[in-house]
Amino acid sequence: MHMVVLETIRAVVESGRPLLLDGGLGSELEARGYDISTPLWSAELILQQPEVLRALHRAYLDAGAQCISTASYQASIEGLAASGLSARQSEQVFRQSAALARAACDDFLCDHPGNDFRPLVAASVGPFGAYLADGSEYRGNYGVSDSRLREFHARRLQWLDDSVADLIACETMPDLQELRVLSRLLEAVNTPAWVSFCCRDAGRLHDGKPLQEAVELFAGHPRVFALGINCCAPDLVAAMIANIAAVDDTKMIVVYPNSGQQYDAASKNWSGASQLRDWSRQARHWFDAGADIIGGCCRVGPPYISELASIEEWHC
Repeated sequence: MHMVVLETIRAVVESGRPLLLDGGLGSELEARGYDISTPLWSAELILQQPEVLRALHRAYLDAGAQCISTASYQASIEGLAASGLSARQSEQVFRQSAALARAACDDFLCDHPGNDFRPLVAASVGPFGAYLADGSEYRGNYGVSDSRLREFHARRLQWLDDSVADLIACETMPDLQELRVLSRLLEAVNTPAWVSFCCRDAGRLHDGKPLQEAVELFAGHPRVFALGINCCAPDLVAAMIANIAAVDDTKMIVVYPNSGQQYDAASKNWSGASQLRDWSRQARHWFDAGADIIGGCCRVGPPYISELASIEEWHC
């Protein structure tokens, strides 16, 4: 099954198009008027309003996304325990996140019987910094031990590996120490995974370590089939693609930037100018530069994914 998933992605890319991802979940929920200000962020809706998540997944599929991510990015055993859930109940939250996305895919296929592409579900695994809910995914350098990071990630990786998800997406990863821990943990999963870095510029993670060292951690990795970047400004993407490919040109490259605006974790507000005006042109440039999987992150909603889906000729 997992080989079929990878072959499906390769077939899309070999046809002259990237595999299209969805856009941001949390920021789109905010734009639609939902309160996700709790420490669980969009994962709160898995517990409280699952039908809203299912509808948003469906909106991205209707826009043209071929792979949608689960709402598990900021879910953690610790965070769920603080909300009163047992370990058993927490496990069900992770599984439910994948089930909701899969249900949206099934709904989409039911309404489009002539569609010959089965949409994929990527189980979102956010960094330790997302659990802290203080903007640490834009800083790294958590000041915790390897064992603490291993404990944080191990069980939820196992639960998502055993879910109905097709892929595991370890995303917005800002910290080299955490990436070392994840590299070892991912060797034990069965599901193909991608790892996307969160960077302060085209050559450094947010913790200040070289992007090159992060890429080298996954050279020859048996489960990680793609590397990339997400939740960075669009104007950084092309240089980051080149920097990743210069170190490892054997893996697919996945890119899904945010709008280019800046997030203030204290006020939970965005500021600055959007860089999405030339969205289609930028995405075509990334594809020509070597990106195989393209989508959006924060403040990139369904209309922007629809814009990508409408591109007829991807090569500039």
